[in-house]
Amino acid sequence: MTHTVVLSDNKTVDPDHQAAVLEDAGASIEVLNEKTEAAVADAVQGAVGIIVDAATPVTKRVLDGTDTLRVVGRAGIGVDNVDVDAAAENGITVVNVPDYSLNEVSTHALSLLLACVRAVPQHDREIRAGTWDWQTGRPVHRMAGQTLGLVGFGAIARRLAAKLRTFGLDVIAADPYVDGGTMRDYGVEKVSFEALLDRAGYVSIHVPLYEDTRHRFSTEEFERLDEECILVNTARGGVVDEAALVTALETGEIARVGLDVLESEPPDADNPLLERDDVVLTPHTAWYSEESRDDLSESVASSVAAVLRGEKPASVVDPDTPWI
Repeated sequence: MTHTVVLSDNKTVDPDHQAAVLEDAGASIEVLNEKTEAAVADAVQGAVGIIVDAATPVTKRVLDGTDTLRVVGRAGIGVDNVDVDAAAENGITVVNVPDYSLNEVSTHALSLLLACVRAVPQHDREIRAGTWDWQTGRPVHRMAGQTLGLVGFGAIARRLAAKLRTFGLDVIAADPYVDGGTMRDYGVEKVSFEALLDRAGYVSIHVPLYEDTRHRFSTEEFERLDEECILVNTARGGVVDEAALVTALETGEIARVGLDVLESEPPDADNPLLERDDVVLTPHTAWYSEESRDDLSESVASSVAAVLRGEKPASVVDPDTPWI
């Protein structure tokens, strides 16, 4: 008997690759293009699994409304779009891929930081507009001797810390779930979140989005940061209060920001961040390389297939600590 696995992600995974892996578990793929709660609820009727990206809502309504679903595969790391508690209540396993695109995201965070530090996008725009002026983007400061604060010290932040060793930066990190000894192994000093705000000249965000991290950076935090601070976010848009961020940039409370993620994606045409020279934006692409896409397709499909075969998958999300 062939079972159905709904695929609501044609961006980060390859449907053909998914189909090949799931066939061995007696499952076939049904692609869902509409990413609304109602569409997802309808699609999972009779399905044994669903594989989703970050934009697909797998809510309590979706999970309570099916008696066939056995597994939710999150094609990525964060599970903020999946009601993990409701899944547990319904006996549904949630799997993710916590070790994918670590190199890509850490490299992208570094790229955004360098672009902001050296005002690269501003120079590029000015030259294309016919202006050749080395003073574009002033002031630009030397990186060596600056302090970088990592908010969260999971696998991506650790890769970034390793890449920054040759830049002459002092690296500090705030993460209540990681001990100081582990951080010292990476040449990083463990500090409180408040101390990080007070000391960091650069800040890079690497925490998942859940209740305690939503708008972790808002008015109070921006006021506390140094006025020449550069903020980079490759985690989740909701960690940063965008209205407060715009105000902070307008009033000079921080200097520049590099964002791969936004609160609403894609942004509205009137989003004020789009008009600012002190903002560098990329379209939630930090995860991407051809190799990471292949790895992700293989990993999430294999974990879903394992659940369907009654085997232990590579990574099961713990409903008590879904952010770890």
